[in-house]
Amino acid sequence: MVVDEAKLNEFIGRTVGEWGAIESALLTFIGDKLGLFKAMAGTGALTPEELAKKTSTHPRMIREWLAAQVAGDFVTYNPGAGSYTLPRRAGFCANKRE
Repeated sequence: MVVDEAKLNEFIGRTVGEWGAIESALLTFIGDKLGLFKAMAGTGALTPEELAKKTSTHPRMIREWLAAQVAGDFVTYNPGAGSYTLPRRAGFCANKRE
């Protein structure tokens, strides 16, 4: 049997992309359930420690969650301050949920 390496690589790439999407969806769901988006909405820049304190969560877990949100382009990172901001477009959605 001859394996078409281009098709195999394409399949592997799609599979990895799908797993990444699943992880992103789960982390977004977790952030919603923990109230992380709502806590960030309209507050401006927050450090992981500030967000953790505001939501009674652990800073280490919040730091990891924020990194994933930056990778997904849901949250912006401010390198000089080591803080994160929820863009206004996303904050509007977070505030509308009850």
